[in-house]
Amino acid sequence: MDQGRLISLTASELAPLWAQYMNDSASICFLTYYLEKAEDEEIKPVIAFALELSQNHIEWLTALFKEEKQVIPHGFKLEEDVDLQAPKLYSDTYVLQFLLQMAKNGLTTYSGAVTSSAREDITDYFMGCVSETMELYKRAKGVLLSKGLFIRPPSFPNQVNVEYVKKQGFVWDIFGDKRPLLAAEVGNLYANLQRNDLGAATLTGFSQVAKSKEVAEFFVKGIGIAKKHVRLFAEKLGEGDLPAPTSWANDITVSTSQTFSDKLMMFMTTGMIGLSIGYYGTAVAQSPRVDIGLMYNRLSTEVQLYSEDGANLMIKNGWMEQPPMAPDRDELAKKRK
Repeated sequence: MDQGRLISLTASELAPLWAQYMNDSASICFLTYYLEKAEDEEIKPVIAFALELSQNHIEWLTALFKEEKQVIPHGFKLEEDVDLQAPKLYSDTYVLQFLLQMAKNGLTTYSGAVTSSAREDITDYFMGCVSETMELYKRAKGVLLSKGLFIRPPSFPNQVNVEYVKKQGFVWDIFGDKRPLLAAEVGNLYANLQRNDLGAATLTGFSQVAKSKEVAEFFVKGIGIAKKHVRLFAEKLGEGDLPAPTSWANDITVSTSQTFSDKLMMFMTTGMIGLSIGYYGTAVAQSPRVDIGLMYNRLSTEVQLYSEDGANLMIKNGWMEQPPMAPDRDELAKKRK
């Protein structure tokens, strides 16, 4: 046996492994359905490649958890969480955008998992995941480019001279005219606008097919929040005469047949919420302009409250699978007594 495997998994290794199992088991449900309904012959291979990656990950993780004598998460199952016979809910171009965003998120999380891993086998595994996800991103982007559907952020004129900041207003000018947006600020506004717009489209589909009225209302609330954030980001871009990307609102069909389980859709939604909070934090760190930082902080609070509503709803329905947790020593002592 590899000597590295004689060392127990650390919390920093176990957490992303468990999360990946949950995410990939959910992805298998979505991607199997998307592949079943896909009509575009250029998009089908990209979906199939993403599905194969998720299936391979689940196979590797299952073997690892068995060897480590770790409980294998229940996660999500095709027979429980998706109806492959349900009508098509999203267009193929939406699915391609979904895959591109899925790859972007994967590159972020897998890179973090690499840096938090000590065991060589776990490090190598996550480095492999990074490489695979880069390939998924390249394939999804390539098809979007070939179809003229890849949305590019705004370009800046070439800078002629090196310049240094001379005024405190570069950071603190809260009132009155603001300095032009930095490239990093534009990039974050543009990316967060796209994520929220895709999120609003995703939740629109979810709200149409949710079985529970309470769950459907939760999705409708999320659509309102996402659209509000899209509007605010577009306004900031508009202040600098910069264009906002187009919407994906027209890429949802009128199907109302139950397609995915409420449990699966709630898991996907709470995952998107968590990612958005992280992206907003990054945007705050990269923006010296106070008004933009205040905006992101305010929106993060709104998203966190929405996340709490989602967690309460999942717990109420018994849908939240508990992640690995440190032992409760006090409780163990009570049991012994």
